[in-house]
Amino acid sequence: MKDLIIVGAGGHGREVLEWVKDINAEKPTWNVLGFIDDNLSKLADKKCSCQIIGKIVDWKVEENQCFALGIASPPVKEKVTKLLMGRGAEFVSVIHPSARIAESAGYGLGLVAYPNAGIGPDAYVGDFVTLLSSKIGHDAWVGDYTTISSHCGVNGEVKLGKRVFLGSHVAIVPNKRIGDDVYVGLGSVVINDVENNSKVFGNPARRAR
Repeated sequence: MKDLIIVGAGGHGREVLEWVKDINAEKPTWNVLGFIDDNLSKLADKKCSCQIIGKIVDWKVEENQCFALGIASPPVKEKVTKLLMGRGAEFVSVIHPSARIAESAGYGLGLVAYPNAGIGPDAYVGDFVTLLSSKIGHDAWVGDYTTISSHCGVNGEVKLGKRVFLGSHVAIVPNKRIGDDVYVGLGSVVINDVENNSKVFGNPARRAR
């Protein structure tokens, strides 16, 4: 059994810990050592069964260690994973037992899939995607480092670029293209393609000025 370290001790990291506990309850998979976070006081006022055992910035990867990503910010995910993988870190996927992934779907490294998340037939999800309790429709494509918050509808044949962030309750109609580094505000309804480096909000979603 490998030792598991959760990268990031914020709210998302603590949620990842809960999903790891659910996985271990069904089948013992990892020995959780704790969190690494550059803010060593992040858990000071929290009730948590694990502690921060060191900083990300100076963590030395040891044998038998693997890592789970507990960070939601797309650009921070990219920075941190590249840093640790450059030191030899192995990232695992944390897929809650209640998540449903179609047999024909594919996904990359470090997927975090929350309870009741879903990935439909022939969809593809890239590296270090965070999928809260939302569904990815058939034939959709999700780029690396993207975060999809809870209760989103990413419908059939939608394509999301890299480092996209969808707030909760976002709906995207089929066949739309969302560029790289796009932020979609909570509750937005996307009916048109969205250009790279955009922030959009509303129903229908419009670019913020």
